[in-house]
Amino acid sequence: MVGFLILFVLLAIGSPIAFAILLAVFGHVSQTPFSFGLVSQRIFSGLDSFAILAIPLFVLAGELMNESGITGRIITFANALVGHMKAGLAQVNIWASVIFAGLSGSAVADTSALGRIFIPTMEKEGYPRDFAAALTAASSVIGPMIPPSIPVIIYALITTGVSVPALFLAGVAPGLLLAIGLSIYVRFFAAHYAPLRKKLSNKERFKAFFDALIPLFMPVFIVGSIITGVVTPTEAAALAAGYALVAGMFVLKSLKLSQLPHIFTRAMRDSSIILIIIAVVAAANWMLTFSRVPQTISSFVLEEISSPWVFLIAVNLILLVVGLFLEGIAAMLILLPILHPIAMSLGIDPTHFGIVVIFNLMIGLVTPPMGICLFVSNSIANVGMGAISRRIMPMFLVELLVLILITFIPQTVTFIPRLFGY
Repeated sequence: MVGFLILFVLLAIGSPIAFAILLAVFGHVSQTPFSFGLVSQRIFSGLDSFAILAIPLFVLAGELMNESGITGRIITFANALVGHMKAGLAQVNIWASVIFAGLSGSAVADTSALGRIFIPTMEKEGYPRDFAAALTAASSVIGPMIPPSIPVIIYALITTGVSVPALFLAGVAPGLLLAIGLSIYVRFFAAHYAPLRKKLSNKERFKAFFDALIPLFMPVFIVGSIITGVVTPTEAAALAAGYALVAGMFVLKSLKLSQLPHIFTRAMRDSSIILIIIAVVAAANWMLTFSRVPQTISSFVLEEISSPWVFLIAVNLILLVVGLFLEGIAAMLILLPILHPIAMSLGIDPTHFGIVVIFNLMIGLVTPPMGICLFVSNSIANVGMGAISRRIMPMFLVELLVLILITFIPQTVTFIPRLFGY
């Protein structure tokens, strides 16, 4: 009880999630016969996994591709596809996120990389700056859904019996559904901001496609190598980093040796944030398991809820609220050891449940008051969190509609994995 009280107080005053959880664990251990040294052991054992190595490698691959000037090629290709439609530049923003998702697997990286280009460019073309910032944040949710995806790797680490290739494939349809939903929204509600843009010639389109082949091939290369069984997800992450390095330095020749120290440093910094949370939550999960909290909650829920659909509704409501205050990966690490076994007991498809959870928590990245992508977008646009929050509300409803769709029509999630035998 002391541990939970410490956790809630520290989160309420805005303490970093990792330190809040760690102090809560120490608070709980102080009420038991165990020594504090056991917490350190559990923290390090939480990182003692070969699969975890995939996280910094995917982060590094995304950094290398971004520094290689790939972002500009992606935007040019997206412009060739949809730039001539109504609300053309807004459409380009959305579909550039779809393509960029295949490089970074991170919503925050998507917001940061694309926001620096799209927010000022959209403003020059006539879009309100706060609308451009909100759209950039909203479309960044696509990033963790389309493979490669860092949240998918973490989900597979936490749970047992869930296939990483199946989750990678299952995320494609929800990511595309969100892109289509946002495209429909901007077509009808943002077309008046800017005039129609010029349609590119077939020659210009072909050149844009040719220039984008390298970033387009990367997700195919990664997912294909995993599905065919050639490599494990961790080995695929290493191949992705190698692919990005070779493409940037020797194919595009836009990446210089002098840039590598800065890129590697930034990748280590971003990875360490995720890894610290994973390590600390591993200790917290040990504490919860020892106290039989997951078993107690599971028994209670299974006694009260017998319908998988009622459980999915309850999970969505809980995660939407939790996502307002906790970062998605942290929330996943805390809640999945409790929710996943219940879902399996109710016969819910593990791949379907995984994508519902991931999509739900990624929505939390763009919802106030703690949406990280909103803060990143506002740091670029500098229009105030209030203005961005108001603008993103209709886009949040689009994302909520997609969440409802993938929750109650599991085939939207599972049909692609089943095509490949998962």
